[in-house]
Amino acid sequence: MSQAELAASYAALILADDGIDITADKLQTIIKAAKVDDVEPIWTTLFAKALEGKDVKDLLLNVGSGGGAAPAAAGASAAAGGGDAAAETKEEAKEEEKEESDEDMGFGLFD
Repeated sequence: MSQAELAASYAALILADDGIDITADKLQTIIKAAKVDDVEPIWTTLFAKALEGKDVKDLLLNVGSGGGAAPAAAGASAAAGGGDAAAETKEEAKEEEKEESDEDMGFGLFD
């Protein structure tokens, strides 16, 4: 990451922490106050447009939760269906485990 990208990122984080809307002018003002000279205005414009209307704090808090919702929804639908649905999902899980086994491939890790 270049110095310009880092400066724009940190400036955006400062604005988000203070609850101020992130605009290119405000990013440029913070970068100039920090005495970072080699940041072209295109960087602040890109960051401002990318973060427009987004909650930066929420983005930071949910960095690792990108794909966690789908399995939880599948589990909830199985629980709502009753005992038969739960039994079917257990059988499907066992079948998937058998399919993913190294034994089925005909070779092992150290062969």
